[in-house]
Amino acid sequence: MTLASPSVDTPNHRHPLHALIASILGYAMDGFDLLILGFMLPAIAVDLHLTPAQAGSLVTWTLAGAVAGGVVFGMLSDYFGRVRMLTWTILLFAVFTGLCALARGYGDLLGYRTIAGIGLGGEFGIGMALVAEAWPARLRARVSSYVGLGWQLGVLAAALLTPLLLPMIGWRGMFAVGLLPAVASFFVRRKVAEPALFTERRAKHAPRKLPLGRLFDTARTTRASLGVIVLCSVQNFGYYGLMIWLPSYLSKTFGYSLTKSGLWTAVTVLGMALGIWLFGVAADRFGRKPAFLFYQIGAVAMVFVYSNLTSPGALLVGGAVMGVFVNGMIGGYGALISEIYPTEARATAQNVLFNIGRAVGGLGPVVVGALAAKYSFATALALLASIYLLDIFATLFLIPEKRGAELD
Repeated sequence: MTLASPSVDTPNHRHPLHALIASILGYAMDGFDLLILGFMLPAIAVDLHLTPAQAGSLVTWTLAGAVAGGVVFGMLSDYFGRVRMLTWTILLFAVFTGLCALARGYGDLLGYRTIAGIGLGGEFGIGMALVAEAWPARLRARVSSYVGLGWQLGVLAAALLTPLLLPMIGWRGMFAVGLLPAVASFFVRRKVAEPALFTERRAKHAPRKLPLGRLFDTARTTRASLGVIVLCSVQNFGYYGLMIWLPSYLSKTFGYSLTKSGLWTAVTVLGMALGIWLFGVAADRFGRKPAFLFYQIGAVAMVFVYSNLTSPGALLVGGAVMGVFVNGMIGGYGALISEIYPTEARATAQNVLFNIGRAVGGLGPVVVGALAAKYSFATALALLASIYLLDIFATLFLIPEKRGAELD
């Protein structure tokens, strides 16, 4: 992932590497936090005497907080600055994650998790806007894909550290560990300046209308916004629908042990990380729409193919290839959305449109689970492949091609 910093004498490129590192760390914090919470739920439930519904609601309300935080901090970032709002999101997350370690019951823990989620919610979109404005057009998709890789890094760190640390320090100690990425992000951000593009536009053109209104103020932007919502919804729906049920599918259908199911799933996650990186390279070289269409066609084919595989070797390799296409598209949203919307609404667009997709994606595990119960996991996966046809339609008819465009 070697990348030379652009020259700092051009107007939009002040401290671009610092901006990139800060944004990657922020999204890594998002993935790390949500995965360690999943690992900790059984221990929390036992210690605080929670019902299964109460334990599950800790995740639900964290995500609900993230959606709300994404909308609010996205708009605030377009008014008051990327770096300033990133700092506030990280402080909010840090304080209330620390309070989680001191929780005495369900009520206060639920409140702390919800507010910590609000802090998490702004990370993705503000970081994407910051990076897009700090780096030149020829590298925009590539550096945006690196921010997308932050989630995978956080998930990988949580998967490796939690099984080792949780038995030793307990769930309260793990919440304290969850503060470490926040502390690192906070200190990195102290070295990040606002992008020159944002400060210049803010000085000349104070926002005259709510940034949210800019997403639908013309027929062209309304069409593009609907297209981006479809892309983000399908990608999140497929990601969560697959990743929540994949270990269970391997265990129940093929009799894999927990360790073997975890290993096969980890290979799929590595495929996803490779796909994100490759998407950024392809989108900068060939264009946004060609890259999306190639990945979407690949997702249709590979999810269907994977549902018909049976041998361990085929499932291992097929899972990695499927991961490339199913989650690789997240590497393209940062550049795509940044190029469609003006500076006055860029962070709002990133957070609102992606979080709408995340909310729709939350239905993925429910739908896949219902189909699996009525038919089979293989049938559910085969049907899941069909949703990417909607993605193809949206890309062809709703998404503009703006590779190389200077940001407005």
